[in-house]
Amino acid sequence: MDSFEFHNPTRLIFGKNKTEALRTEVPKYGKKVLLVYGGGSIKRSGLYDQVLGLLKEAGAEVTELAGVEPNPRLSTVHRGVELCKKHGIELILAVGGGSVIDCSKAIAVGAKYDGDMWDFAQRKAVPQDALPLATVLTMAATGSEMNSGSVISNEETKEKLGWGSPYSFPTFSILDPQNTFSLPKDQTVYGMVDMMSHVLEHYFHQEGNTPVQDGFCETLLRTVIETGPKLINDLENYELRETIMYVGTLALNGMVSMGFRGDWATHNIEHAVSAVYDIPHGGGLAILFPNWMKHNLDVNPARFRKFAVNVFGIDPAGKTDREVGEEGIDALRAFWTSIGAPSRLADYDIDDSQLEVMAEKTVRFGPFGNFAKLDKEAVLDIYRRSL
Repeated sequence: MDSFEFHNPTRLIFGKNKTEALRTEVPKYGKKVLLVYGGGSIKRSGLYDQVLGLLKEAGAEVTELAGVEPNPRLSTVHRGVELCKKHGIELILAVGGGSVIDCSKAIAVGAKYDGDMWDFAQRKAVPQDALPLATVLTMAATGSEMNSGSVISNEETKEKLGWGSPYSFPTFSILDPQNTFSLPKDQTVYGMVDMMSHVLEHYFHQEGNTPVQDGFCETLLRTVIETGPKLINDLENYELRETIMYVGTLALNGMVSMGFRGDWATHNIEHAVSAVYDIPHGGGLAILFPNWMKHNLDVNPARFRKFAVNVFGIDPAGKTDREVGEEGIDALRAFWTSIGAPSRLADYDIDDSQLEVMAEKTVRFGPFGNFAKLDKEAVLDIYRRSL
């Protein structure tokens, strides 16, 4: 493995009824709180009222930013930055899933910057400070509750770019599995695909001597494969929600990827699709990832063999590494289909008319991917396989 340093400053507060920790945690950061949330599901579930009550008990002065989109928009970030500066916000509290948290991260750094936060996504500037950010997670998926990454969509330019900074880690995150009970089946499925995709992005790397990290990744994948079908048929099962929530955090908090660089090409390819068509991120990944795997199978067939055998239990007897790898890819596709994930771009009424546009967006910063470098033609091949 490669040399590395590891530091994750986010304090995780995990378990039943832990939302109540807001009462004691919020006052540590100040009284003026920007409460950020999405489309209203937290009001239907009762979480909104609970959070407001706890903030009141904490003596907080609350300003609200509602309506964060599933693919959070730069214009919403701008609104949040304006609110922070106008009201002298001291703490941002994101109550929602990865989109709400990603938007809040962008607001946190934007509020401490004189220019446009989009400069950070375009690699034109680097954050130098941020407002403190706390989260109450309502969807297990992105791992954004315990990492520094964020993805923002610019609706004017139809770009969707990822960025990150040491300043954008949440200070603390509250993970109560009960807060995910109201998540509908389709969003639960998208979340599981997303966290599995994060693990797969780690798993397909080119570094040697990573048996511990590989074992972590394989365990996380097998856990979702075992737990997922049970959960979609029992959405308010605490233990199942607890397991999936924990997997989602571990999949992208740096714990399983020390000592190597994962690939991350498929996320870039999907971002271009959802930038143009605004589809669910997890749905796009379910379509694209098996086709990225098929495109790159010959790069390292032994790696795909290991995945197939250790994750899906494929019998390798009498088969080449490539044949075993193909069976593993097919098993992944079959699993995602079995829990209700889409398998073709056509499932979202996407045809070949924008393939060139999307492929061009993926190579904005040049060839990409760490398992195998992809250029525009490679991306087009993956898109065509996905139609």
